[in-house]
Amino acid sequence: MIILEDVSKTYSTGSPALNNITLHVKPGEFLFIVGDSGSGKSTLIKLLLRELTPTSGRIIVNNTDVVKLKHGKIPKYRRGIGVVFQDFRLLKDRNVYENVAFAQRIISVPGREIRRNVPSVLSLVGLAEKYRSRPRELSGGEQQRVALARAIINNPPILLADEPTGNLDPKNSWEIMNLLDEINSHGTTVLVVTHNREIVNAMRKRVITMKKGIILSDQEQGGYIDED
Repeated sequence: MIILEDVSKTYSTGSPALNNITLHVKPGEFLFIVGDSGSGKSTLIKLLLRELTPTSGRIIVNNTDVVKLKHGKIPKYRRGIGVVFQDFRLLKDRNVYENVAFAQRIISVPGREIRRNVPSVLSLVGLAEKYRSRPRELSGGEQQRVALARAIINNPPILLADEPTGNLDPKNSWEIMNLLDEINSHGTTVLVVTHNREIVNAMRKRVITMKKGIILSDQEQGGYIDED
């Protein structure tokens, strides 16, 4: 599903962001990626999304050689990866229904299917009754649920969540994590980048700890490791 072999990334400033990392993620896994700022977490996510290419090494995602991927094929490749960000990134001038439907319109899903799919996924994230609301009318937790619905409506085999609880209170954070756990239970591979020590320690999933561009530890049912 996801294979990184001897991957390094050095920016034009000469600063190394990743240093010869190897990581294998099996289909259907749920894992946390943790580490202090500057550990390489964001660079790793950008490499998986093909926003960056590595200085050296091999990356295979969904049987695609990401490093050799031609520019024109990047949009199609990204359809296989759902993404949830800390800042939601919703379309402020559109309601909940249209924010989620947008992800299907850009890949030309027929209108009849969109009208069936959007209510279904909004029901899954507990927002069926909010479909007419604009983002400004929603709480932070509700906005993140819309973002999650948008990320999964096209049934991507991989879901990347980059600090999905960073702007949420504890109650909403747990609601989002429980949704991610449920999505994973249906077979979606889920990678969560987070600083939330409590959630990582409680969920006992696979935990990849990064530090200064290397993988410091890889725990099967791990917890948050302090790096001092």
